[in-house]
Amino acid sequence: MERHVLGISGGRDSAALAVHMRRTRPDLRIEYFFTDTGKELPEVYDFLGKLEGFLGVPIQRLNPDRDFDFWLNEYNHFLPSPRTRWCTKQLKIRPFERWLRPDLDAGTTVYSYVAIRSDENHREGLLSTHPNLKVVLPLREQGVDKAGVIGLLEGAGIGLPDYYRWRSRSGCTFCFFQQKIEWVNLLREHPDAFEEAKRYEKNAVDHGSPFTWSDRESLEELARPERIAQIESDFQKRQERLRARRRPNALRPDEAPELAVFEDEPAGCLVCHK
Repeated sequence: MERHVLGISGGRDSAALAVHMRRTRPDLRIEYFFTDTGKELPEVYDFLGKLEGFLGVPIQRLNPDRDFDFWLNEYNHFLPSPRTRWCTKQLKIRPFERWLRPDLDAGTTVYSYVAIRSDENHREGLLSTHPNLKVVLPLREQGVDKAGVIGLLEGAGIGLPDYYRWRSRSGCTFCFFQQKIEWVNLLREHPDAFEEAKRYEKNAVDHGSPFTWSDRESLEELARPERIAQIESDFQKRQERLRARRRPNALRPDEAPELAVFEDEPAGCLVCHK
């Protein structure tokens, strides 16, 4: 017995992988799944709907058996951080393992397709947690890079998720991997979500958590007008330096400027935002 599964994060690369597999391996009965923490960006759900329209099958929603608030309490109100990624473990990986465990233990071979591109030598696939779980990296194996990913989505008529206008990743609204400019953009795009993140942060600090969502400053401090102005100025200068160093892409001379605004960052969670 075999199963074929492909996790959709709501991000660019996993969606492109789904398009790629649908086109190149229509013979496979692939189960597409999305692990829903309940704290995702609204744009992610809109994008999932567009992707389902192309695939012609529903994307299964895997929901954690315990929500973010439960696990926050279990971890003594300490916010997740790059050093303690309990959100990824409990809200993403745990539901995935629980979903597959009965079949794996029964001897079924499960092939898990993961979206790591050919130009991402710094990334590794998720280690198999079971001898019957086989991790496959089709984009890397077939030489699909970032430009190829964008081409797949454009060719399918899906395009990029709308949040790429202002943010570099999918995942929870209060993902701690966000750049400071992305917190500023969250404040503008989804002020209610920003206020919720502030409440979580205040609760954590009140309980002695050493972490804030953004490195070395609270969201209260980050949201001050003078601080926002500084963050925006610093970001603009950094982007100007990046653009000055960019080599023109002869294959994509009309590439939209907004695609260059946020660069890939190797620190992000593979499970959440790919």
